[in-house]
Amino acid sequence: MHVQQNNRFSSQSICKILVNAKLISPDQARDLIRREKGVKESLFNAGKNSVYKGLSMQEAVARMTLIDVMVHLRPKSRNQPGTFLDEDVIYRALAGAWKLRFIKVDPLKLDLNLVTGFISKSFAFKHLLLPVKIAAGKLVVATPDPFNFEAIKDVEMVSKLKVVPILSPRSDIEKLIREFFGFRYSISAAQDLFSGKGVDLGNLERFVTLTPQGDLPPTDQHIVNAVNHLFTYSFDQKASDIHIEPKRDICLVRMRIDGALHTVYKLPKQLHNAVISRIKTLSGLDMAEKRRPQDGRIKMVKEETEVEIRVSTIPVAFGEKVVMRIMDPDILFQDLEKLGFSGEDFAKYKKLITLPFGIVLVTGPTGSGKSTTLYSSLRMLSSAEVNITTIEDPIEMIHEEFNQISVQPAVDVTFGSVLRNIMRQDPDIIMVGEIRDLETAQAAVQAALTGHMVLSTLHTNDSVSAVFRLLDLGIPPYLVHASLNGIVAQRLVRKICPHCIQDIEMDAKELSELGLDVSQTGTISLRHGKGCNKCRGTGYKGRIGIYEILPYTESLKRMSTPDGSLKAMRNKAMEEGLVLLRHNGIQTMLQGRTTYQEILRITWDQF
Repeated sequence: MHVQQNNRFSSQSICKILVNAKLISPDQARDLIRREKGVKESLFNAGKNSVYKGLSMQEAVARMTLIDVMVHLRPKSRNQPGTFLDEDVIYRALAGAWKLRFIKVDPLKLDLNLVTGFISKSFAFKHLLLPVKIAAGKLVVATPDPFNFEAIKDVEMVSKLKVVPILSPRSDIEKLIREFFGFRYSISAAQDLFSGKGVDLGNLERFVTLTPQGDLPPTDQHIVNAVNHLFTYSFDQKASDIHIEPKRDICLVRMRIDGALHTVYKLPKQLHNAVISRIKTLSGLDMAEKRRPQDGRIKMVKEETEVEIRVSTIPVAFGEKVVMRIMDPDILFQDLEKLGFSGEDFAKYKKLITLPFGIVLVTGPTGSGKSTTLYSSLRMLSSAEVNITTIEDPIEMIHEEFNQISVQPAVDVTFGSVLRNIMRQDPDIIMVGEIRDLETAQAAVQAALTGHMVLSTLHTNDSVSAVFRLLDLGIPPYLVHASLNGIVAQRLVRKICPHCIQDIEMDAKELSELGLDVSQTGTISLRHGKGCNKCRGTGYKGRIGIYEILPYTESLKRMSTPDGSLKAMRNKAMEEGLVLLRHNGIQTMLQGRTTYQEILRITWDQF
């Protein structure tokens, strides 16, 4: 970065801007300038920044700015006590003073070909320039040094487009250049090894002439690097799933973030088989088998934390599709109280799972957070005095404190058969991944009746329906009454982004017409997210659970017959204190944690 020649990046200029913005005091400014040289030298000696690799200390110190010093020292913010100045805040203040646009680049919105198509990696790294998009016939380039006019002019000559520089934090630009150009190199190098046009044999469409082409080996270093990048990128973006989908002409890579799928890359189709083979190799799947679905798992390390990745392959029209679910222990094992339970519901749930025996069911569709609830519950119940055994299909997250068994139907290791056998293993608490048939339901009931606590999942829309689902499976009513303690129905709603949260007002009547009865009149104060770079313009960041806790009381048992009324039983449960999913969602909305749009999207009128 050629900022040493630019007076705007002098230490005095930067301090003046930050003092005027009331981010630091004059005393802090003087202290920063006094310590500047020593900090720069220590940063160079520590080898913190690859940009200065190969330079002498004198050259590196000359190229560093006071911003590097501040990012390292993290001075306290003057106008927000208790907070520290970070790189984003500093660059945003500079952008305001220089009348420039500031951007926090969202990597999900970058086009790989655009980023890497105009300039080389060495040029991008030397001048820290990152092409972001073409707008109104102009090339928008993010950079921490928008006054490097010579380099910008070179980009204009190469691209034949007018360049519009926008200010962006340097660490972000360095990271994105490294990732995008590295990934582009891996893809391009792999593509060169597999050049030549042929018909894709994975495509199930019928062609008259088929010309076999050799697959690129999954051990090729470029493919290894590309797949490693996909995993690293998904961890950075906190994705829950990675989809690799073959299309007619491309290989589509999508990631699910906060419940929504985002297209990340469009790769050349000829690399699809090599990428899939690499993933199969890592997960121990049969590379030669392309006609049948397969399931496997990969264990990886993310910032010194072990992460389980569940791999599923299935043949589709244009080849094999792979979906990888990322089982992050930071997500699966959480403090139960922080999952989203209201105070009253948490007390009810804690009472249910701490009873000496019986069944507690967690219900909801795929992706509603059932695994997180169960694993977090088991961790809370875990101690040296209890034996916890789980039966899963497959094991979602290995935890040393549990005895975990994976279902293997091929050798007759099913939920039901394992449940019968583990009764001889002296268990105290049993977690069954899912009750999906009569055999499993009968075994779970027998385990509960013989003095064990059983936690499991069931696919029903709400809590009351779970009782009738057990009856439909063929469990006699008297056994349901004797074994079932309670049911939890749950959903996940997106949380409002804390960085762009705003107060809004709505009329209670308008909410009521939408189906959200807030039991108030007049104007209601709510919140929503305006949309910012931190949340990719969605207004949401992260998710939280909403719950419906149903203790299975004596009065509900009397109503639980095969010809019983679901509606009547729900009304009785509400008389006894059941708070429905929608009503719990409304309370979450009124607390300012989510929006009314999310509650309408996730919940429904249960009458």
